[in-house]
Amino acid sequence: MLLKRALLALLVLTCSLLGYFSFKHLPQAEKYQWLPYVGILVGAGVAGLAIVIERLFRKVPLPVIIGGTIGLFLGLGLARLLSLVFEQLNSGLFSAFLYGMLSVFFGYLGLVLGGKKFAEFRMPGSVSNAVSFVSRHFPKRECPKVVDTSAIIDGRLADLCKTGWVDGPLIIPSFVLAELQRIADSPDPKKRARGRRGLDTLQRIQDMGTVEVRIVDQDYPHLKEIDDKLIELCLELGAKLITTDYNLNKVAKLKGVPVLNVNELALALKPIVHPGEVLRVQLIKGGKEKHQGVGYLEDGTMVVVENGRPYIGKEVEIVVTSLLQTPAGRIVFGKVKESGEKKAVA
Repeated sequence: MLLKRALLALLVLTCSLLGYFSFKHLPQAEKYQWLPYVGILVGAGVAGLAIVIERLFRKVPLPVIIGGTIGLFLGLGLARLLSLVFEQLNSGLFSAFLYGMLSVFFGYLGLVLGGKKFAEFRMPGSVSNAVSFVSRHFPKRECPKVVDTSAIIDGRLADLCKTGWVDGPLIIPSFVLAELQRIADSPDPKKRARGRRGLDTLQRIQDMGTVEVRIVDQDYPHLKEIDDKLIELCLELGAKLITTDYNLNKVAKLKGVPVLNVNELALALKPIVHPGEVLRVQLIKGGKEKHQGVGYLEDGTMVVVENGRPYIGKEVEIVVTSLLQTPAGRIVFGKVKESGEKKAVA
C-alpha cells in the first residue's frame, strides 16, 4: 500500500516537473513569467488523468484493451492517409480541422470496434496452446475479499472456507478487528458472546490454512462509519466484500463494489419445496393468526401451518400450499395432512 502511494506521488511529481520545464521553454514564457507554473498544473492534471484511466481500465478484460488499442492506431493511421489526400486540395486551417475530425471519427470507430471484435478472434493453435500453457503454470491474479464484522460473527464463513468455496486472500482490516475486540469486551453478555464467537471464527480460519488471511492496517481517518471504510478499502484494492449486513450489501453494490452475501448464498442453497409436497415438521409455537402453528425445517426455513395451533409441540405431516420469498428468507405455508392429523392426535 505504501509502495503504491509512493509511485503515485512520483508520477504526479514527474509530470509536474515536465510540465514546468516544457512551458518554461515556450517562446511566450519570456513575456508571461507565470506560464511555467501553469505547466505544473497541466502536468499534475495529466498525472491525475492517467490515474483515473488506470482505475477505469482495471476491470476491463485484457482482450478488449488489446483490441481497442490496435483499432485506435489503425483508425488514426487511416485518418492520416485520408487527410493527405485532402491536403492537396486545401491547406492551412481547413486541413488541420479536417484532420482532427477524421482522427476523432476513425479513432473512435477503431477503439470501439477493435475492443468488441478482438474477443471473437480465433488464435492459431500454436498461440492458443502457448496461452493455455501460461495460464496453467503461472498463478492467476488474486481476487482479494474484504470481510466485515457481521460475516465474521456469523460463523458460517469458516465452514465455507473449509469446503473450498471461498478462494483468494481474506482481508481483515485493523478497524474491523478493533470493532470485534470492543464487542468482545462489552459489558452486555450477549454482545460479549458474539464478539468472542467472531474472534474464534477468525482463529478457526487461520488454523485451517485453506485460505490465506491478511491483516491490513489501512485506515481512513476522514471516514467515521466502518461501513464507509470497508467500501473505500474494497474500491482501493479492487476487492469483493463479504458480509451478512443487508444495508451494507445494498450501499456497496450502488457504489460498484461486488458483494458476496453469506445470507444470499445460504438462501440459494436451501432445498426447494413445491406446492403439493408433503413435509414432516414439528410445530413449536403459534403464528400471527389464532389458528396457525409455526415450525422450522432443518435448514431454518419457517413453516406456517393453517389450523396447526392444536398440534403445537407435536410432529405432523403437512401439505405445502404456497411459498413466500422475503429479504429475510423463504417462508413455507401449508396445511395439516389428514392422515398426519390422525397420527398426531393419537
